[in-house]
Amino acid sequence: MTAPERAVARIDYGAVERNCRLILSQLDAGTALCAVVKADAYGHGAVPAAEAALRGGATWLAVATAREATELRDGGVSARILVMGALTPSELSEAVVADADVVAWTPELAAAARALEGARVHVKLDTGMGRLGTKDRDLARSLLSGGAVGLMTHFATADESGDALFSEQLERFTAFVEEIRPEHPGLVVHAANSAATLRDPAARFDMVRCGVAIYGLDPLQGDPAERGLEPALALESWVAALRDFEPGDGAGYGRTWRAERPTAVATVPVGYGDGWRRGLSNDCDVLIRGRRHPVVGTVSMDNITVEVGRDAGVEVGDTVTLIGRQGDERIGAEEVAARLDTINYEITCGLSPRVRRRPVR
Repeated sequence: MTAPERAVARIDYGAVERNCRLILSQLDAGTALCAVVKADAYGHGAVPAAEAALRGGATWLAVATAREATELRDGGVSARILVMGALTPSELSEAVVADADVVAWTPELAAAARALEGARVHVKLDTGMGRLGTKDRDLARSLLSGGAVGLMTHFATADESGDALFSEQLERFTAFVEEIRPEHPGLVVHAANSAATLRDPAARFDMVRCGVAIYGLDPLQGDPAERGLEPALALESWVAALRDFEPGDGAGYGRTWRAERPTAVATVPVGYGDGWRRGLSNDCDVLIRGRRHPVVGTVSMDNITVEVGRDAGVEVGDTVTLIGRQGDERIGAEEVAARLDTINYEITCGLSPRVRRRPVR
């Protein structure tokens, strides 16, 4: 029997590779896959996830910060990297030293980048996201004429089925692309995140930037299996203590739960210090011995308590699955996100460094 670990994320990098192959199989020939590995690959481990994505056919990687690009290079990753975020002058220099492409949307940003030897610039057009990028098409055209290698935008509502803004953004961006293509035939044009990639082939252009989908998470917050995606991450802990409760006995801070009948409660050493949010108090399940059991009481920094009853056969040392599968039962990041009124991205990104990442062999 494998010795238990207090909190471990088991990562199947083979699933990342297979998800990339699946996405590529749905793209037109010549459309590249850029695997987004920012935020430590959404909590999955940036370098091994990047390597898995490249094995699966991705030819680009995307991050948000210069430090993330440097970490990939230090990890031996040699593929093309795009740093998508806003950069200070020192971060801009770091990104270029790391041989990464950068993004500009003002004359000042473009000039600062081009002053650095070897800089490759992508111009960002804001078609409705309202964050970074320029809405001024004339300015965008001017920046492109300065030697840019890419043109991009980002969709605000691609993950909201039927929302009109997505179509409006796509129409605006497509019209601009058609205007500038004859002048810049070698430009790499890209817009689609995971949701847009799955939603509309017209959004794919020369390259798609997929993040959440390559980790087997559904960008529309549904069941990944319905899209053929394989979740790559399982979050596990173990039963560290087991005790009988009588009616009226309470568990956890504030005694927010009290036993209504004779029962048994397991203590599991994982909590909000590991990224298992306090908002899940009295409002989520875990899997033990292939069965669902409710978390009862307040989630603390280091522990949760789980009602297992006295006839489930649960023992100290049993594996507890918070995200993942046991037997026929499965708890996805999407289910956990729904309990918190958030998205699956935040669930995996929120796992703290205290949770060990272990590759599945």
